[in-house]
Amino acid sequence: MRLGIFGGTFNPVHSGHLRTAEEARYKLCLDKIIFVPSGNPPLKEHDAVAASHRYAMVVLGTASNKDFIVSDLETVKRGKSYTVDTLRLIQKKYAGDELFFILGTDAFFEMPKWHQPEKLTGMTDFVIVARPGVGFDAIEDSPYIQSVESRDDAYTCCSLVSGRSAFLVPVTQIDISSTGIRRLAGRKKSIKYLLPASVERYIKKHKLYVPSSK
Repeated sequence: MRLGIFGGTFNPVHSGHLRTAEEARYKLCLDKIIFVPSGNPPLKEHDAVAASHRYAMVVLGTASNKDFIVSDLETVKRGKSYTVDTLRLIQKKYAGDELFFILGTDAFFEMPKWHQPEKLTGMTDFVIVARPGVGFDAIEDSPYIQSVESRDDAYTCCSLVSGRSAFLVPVTQIDISSTGIRRLAGRKKSIKYLLPASVERYIKKHKLYVPSSK
């Protein structure tokens, strides 16, 4: 199978995440998308709620799509979570399957700050999706991009220095952010329609992101 690996803090997961995953899935003919909520990432958001809450929200938010899977590889892990280690575990679990690591342009440009980025770029092919305000214009300035190989309506294929490929995928620009949702929830403002109703209910039930939350 062709599997997309979509990692992130998902604090909380929202409609922009879900639409991005769906468009990457059908544009690259992926069989499944595996969401991997982060556990204790080195560059953790200071206001990230517990990994168990973020995992539960992703499970709820993806439940209606049979092509979405949620992995708890990072959320059950103690200590720091590094992407290279997570990918190694996924490769072992899905041995024989073709893997594609999905991330936004903003995250790709920050990869030099990640743990063992050169090793990471050689482990799998990449799917790089445009983010609001961060397009592909400067992609060839990345130290990991070797050349642009081909372009079509669905994606642009690039060669990585590691010998792997990167697919630049334009997706619907839904200008929704987890930061904005947390800010609204903290002010007790409506977050309806920014994320799945099931996730909205979970946030309200557990009083997440409000000042009194622990």
